Amino acid sequence: MILSLRMKSEKILNFSLLFVFVNACFAQADFAPYFYDNGPYSDNGNLALFSLSEDTPIGTQIYRLNGTDPEGQEVRYGLSFDPGSKEYFSVNPKSGSITLVEKLDREKQDSIDVNISITDGKSKVVEKVTIFVMDTNDEKPEFQNMPAIIDVLETTESGSSIYKVEAVDRDTGSGGSVTYYLQTPQSNLFAIDRHSGVLRIKSGETLDYEKTKTHFVIVIAKDGGGNYNGKEQFLSSSSTLTINVIDAQDTPPSFIGTPYFGYVYEVSKPGSEIFIVSAEDGDVGNPNPVRYSFDEGDDGVFDINKTSGCISLLSPPIELKREIFNVKVRASEISPEGKLMDYSVTTVVIRVVDLNNNPPTFYGENGPQSMFELTMYEHPPEGEILRGLKITVNDSDQGANAKFNLRLIGPGRMLRVVPQTVLNEAQVTILVEESAAMDYEKHHFLTYKLLAVEADTPERFSATADIIIHLLDTNDNAPRFSSDYYIARIPENSPGGSNVVSVTAVDPDSGPWGEVKYSIYGSGAELFLIQPTSGIIYTQPWASLDAEVRSKYNFYVKAEDADGKYSLAEVFVTVLDLNDHPPAFNNNFLEKTMVIGAPVKIEAVDDDAEVPNNVIEYTIMKAEPDNNIFDINADTGEIKLKSFIKSMAIIQNITKKRDCSWSLVVQARDQGQPSFSTTAVVKIDITEATTEWGPLGSFLMLNKNNPLQIIGMLAGIISFMVIVTVIISTATFMRNKKSNRILPARRIRKRPQRPPFWNFRNPLKTSSATREKFRVKEEEQEPEVLVENVNCNNNVPAVVRHWTPPPPPCAPSLPPPPPGYVHRERQWTVPTVSASVAPKPKKKLDRQNTMNKALVSELKMRLEQKRMKSSNFT
Repeated sequence: MILSLRMKSEKILNFSLLFVFVNACFAQADFAPYFYDNGPYSDNGNLALFSLSEDTPIGTQIYRLNGTDPEGQEVRYGLSFDPGSKEYFSVNPKSGSITLVEKLDREKQDSIDVNISITDGKSKVVEKVTIFVMDTNDEKPEFQNMPAIIDVLETTESGSSIYKVEAVDRDTGSGGSVTYYLQTPQSNLFAIDRHSGVLRIKSGETLDYEKTKTHFVIVIAKDGGGNYNGKEQFLSSSSTLTINVIDAQDTPPSFIGTPYFGYVYEVSKPGSEIFIVSAEDGDVGNPNPVRYSFDEGDDGVFDINKTSGCISLLSPPIELKREIFNVKVRASEISPEGKLMDYSVTTVVIRVVDLNNNPPTFYGENGPQSMFELTMYEHPPEGEILRGLKITVNDSDQGANAKFNLRLIGPGRMLRVVPQTVLNEAQVTILVEESAAMDYEKHHFLTYKLLAVEADTPERFSATADIIIHLLDTNDNAPRFSSDYYIARIPENSPGGSNVVSVTAVDPDSGPWGEVKYSIYGSGAELFLIQPTSGIIYTQPWASLDAEVRSKYNFYVKAEDADGKYSLAEVFVTVLDLNDHPPAFNNNFLEKTMVIGAPVKIEAVDDDAEVPNNVIEYTIMKAEPDNNIFDINADTGEIKLKSFIKSMAIIQNITKKRDCSWSLVVQARDQGQPSFSTTAVVKIDITEATTEWGPLGSFLMLNKNNPLQIIGMLAGIISFMVIVTVIISTATFMRNKKSNRILPARRIRKRPQRPPFWNFRNPLKTSSATREKFRVKEEEQEPEVLVENVNCNNNVPAVVRHWTPPPPPCAPSLPPPPPGYVHRERQWTVPTVSASVAPKPKKKLDRQNTMNKALVSELKMRLEQKRMKSSNFT
């Protein structure tokens, strides 16, 4: 048993040692990192079957290597290329991001071998992968056999193939397919198969060497389109095919330079050349020689050279029976075998004409003449014929050779020639066209050229004649002043006979008609004279100009020639003021009374006429007993107290006297050169403002410089009076409405004045003496008034506030007093009723009318109140 236990213990010990050994072996082992294989459609892994479009921009992250280490160690990635290969990519060792660094081009390299690696720092695994470059439509079709030049016979049948265009596009798919087109306008004659590129002549069309020798056909090769940078793109190329058309013998000869015209002149001789016709084979590429002959119309008088086409005259011109010959000429092709082939016919018009060998010629009375002269007065009537010119013109040729035009060349349009077109011979007439332009003062003589030029001849023979017209002067101009008016200035102290201004007038006429005499007239010319020949205006010897008496003169000056033609100009003369008057006061001793707060004004007058001579400046030179109490306005002469003097107490404090009297020496000085001055003594008595208004007047005087305070006070007084009047009127109306008494009409009798029940006093005046001004004198007689009571009560609705003098009173019958009426004196109350003042009627009033009228005794009080108000404000 002990043995079995020992054996078990050994086994356990051996097993434990084996376990420790195995663990130590595993702890010392290191496994290599590896890439994940995520398939071809993943953006990370080991680049297995990865493909990339060739239009991918440089700098794009195209893939991320992704792997791991079994032991969990940090791995790093690497990327390399085979030696000599272009490195298109770079990798971030940590993140495994692969970035494109070079431009891809599938047409140059469609796959790229790359060695990628992963390492954990101890073990490194390298794998070689292939990246496939995918195609995009980035290549244009390229022509293989163009541009090209081909030759095609013009007789090639329509629909025939003449060339096959080949173009190749290196792209794959639809981008590598090529379609062919023709650019207009060549497509009108040719057509191309879109797929095969075979070029044909269109059905129904033919080539013509004589029309077009060369055709330039532009062929466009266009691919089928494909994706490029995310957009569908179509690319095309173009190239030119030059087609030379080969000529064939299929066109007759053609004449060059038609139509043809030839001429036979009167001096032509037999055998002389008339005209040369020229024709050439229409097949220019391979032309045949041409032979000439007459078909008809030559009448045997002309001949033609068979090879040169020269037409010549056989007979003398005098034997020709017609003036015009229409000769038919044939041009025929000659084959190399000498046979006549195609031909063409044209017409040569031959005209027998007179030879233009005589130019136009001018004739005078004694034969041919090239100069004509005439003397005449200026400004002849328009349309007048210059009869002194006797001119004839002649051309000895016949027909069109004798037709010519006449023109008159010279200054302006003063003259006109008649006729303007002449056949053979005519009498030349010169007419006046513009009389005003024929002016002796502008032109003493006129020179014209009379020109005769043949009208319809190629030679254009011509002739000229000089026409010289001497003009005689007439008195057709009045003298004209250099200005329409003259402005002159002369000082007022100028002595008599002084020059004022010189006027100038010119008469362009000659002789006595051009001599000018001057004279003046007008209301302002009595102090002036003018020299008749020179035009100098001067003052009368006895004239004395004074600007203070009259400073402006204007009159007219007249310029007249020997025949009495004249013109006028106006002369304006200004007498310049001089400072020759000193300022003057009305009196050298002036007495003024000054109220404190109000200025006094002194005034001096300067008799000079103009500024600054009559502008006066005032200055206080001296003031007694104190110099520092007054200010004076230098422009107006207003004297006022200085601003700090507000009352008499201040003045008395300065002078230490109760008598406020000042003496001022005031100087008045003008602004002229030289300057004059005058002084005056001004005695000023100063007093305070005392007015009949009492305190109100004092208040207004003290606040005259503050109008807003015065306005506010007046507005308060008026508002108070209005409120009081409204209250009293309302109370009286209510009292009268309760009593509803009807008062008879009666005369107003004057009673002794009693103190009023309402006594309105001026709150601004305390003196009792003023009250006496508002009492009504006992001697005043008041007008007799009637008040009509329309409503038969003591409330009358309307008042007319104007007074109408009543007619002489009549004695009405007084009505008996109403019952219970006790005559007594009534208290004076503020009137509140409205009344209409009317004259007393003359007719006798009955009792009913008398009862309908009320006598308003309060009207008297109203008049007194109105007078009180007017007295207060005055």
